[in-house]
Amino acid sequence: HAVAGLTRTAAAEYAKDGIRVNALCPGAVRTPMLARALGGEAALEKKLRAAHPMDRFAEPHEIANAILWLCSEQSSFVTGHQLTADGGFTAI
Repeated sequence: HAVAGLTRTAAAEYAKDGIRVNALCPGAVRTPMLARALGGEAALEKKLRAAHPMDRFAEPHEIANAILWLCSEQSSFVTGHQLTADGGFTAI
């Protein structure tokens, strides 16, 4: 919650200067770090994937694309937002 509060506060403070402040809140991302955390345990990976409505982990490029969108002109009127990219995990 601290990051969300900091994001909203900074967004309000710097908006008049044309500075947008947003936060990306990713879920599990298929990376070497996640693989080490799972320790090669297929049953644990299957259980964690099943907890996600999309039944998979994010790929790094999907998180990168969300960041690129937040930094682009396509989101020029977006500030103070926490973009959740977790495959629906927090929706359930």
